[in-house]
Amino acid sequence: MTHHPLDVSTKPVYVKETIALLADRDPIEVMVETPRWVRARLGNLPASAWRKPEAEGKWSLIQVIAHLTDAELVFGWRLRLVLTSESAPLTGYDQNLWLDRFNYDGADPEATLATFVALREWNVRIWRTLTTADLDRTGLHTERGPESLALLRGLVAGHDLRHRRQIERLLAVVS
Repeated sequence: MTHHPLDVSTKPVYVKETIALLADRDPIEVMVETPRWVRARLGNLPASAWRKPEAEGKWSLIQVIAHLTDAELVFGWRLRLVLTSESAPLTGYDQNLWLDRFNYDGADPEATLATFVALREWNVRIWRTLTTADLDRTGLHTERGPESLALLRGLVAGHDLRHRRQIERLLAVVS
C-alpha cells in the first residue's frame, strides 16, 4: 500500500492539527515570513514583557522563542538526516524538559531571536532546493513512525503557525 507523503490519517492528533493549520498555504512562504512576523511583533517589547507567562503553568514569550530556536535546530537536523540517509532515525524529544534543562527563561531575547532567524535562513536555503523525489524521502520518527520530508516541511510551517497564535495570545496578556 502506497501512502501519499502528506497523508496524516494514521498520525497522532498533534500532527493532524499542525498540518491542518497550514491549510493551503505554501510551507516555504510560511517559513520565510515567520522570522519577520516575530520581529515585527516582538521587536519593541519592554524587557519585562518577555518573561511573563500567558497563565500559570504556561510559557512566556522568551520561552516560546527559545523553543522555536531549538525546534529549528531539530527540524534542520532531521532534514539533513533524511536527505543523506536511508530510513534515518528521527528522535523525539520532550519540549518541556528542554525548556527547563536549557533555561529558556534565562535566555537573552535578542540573541535568541537572532539565532532563530539565522538557523531558519540556513534551513530554508536547503528546503528551497528539494525535488519531488527528495520530498518523498522518509525518516523513521521514534514516536510517530515514518515521516516524509513533505510531511516534515508541513510540520515546520504548521509549528510556526501554532506558535504565532500562542505569541498573539501572549501579547494580549503582556501588553
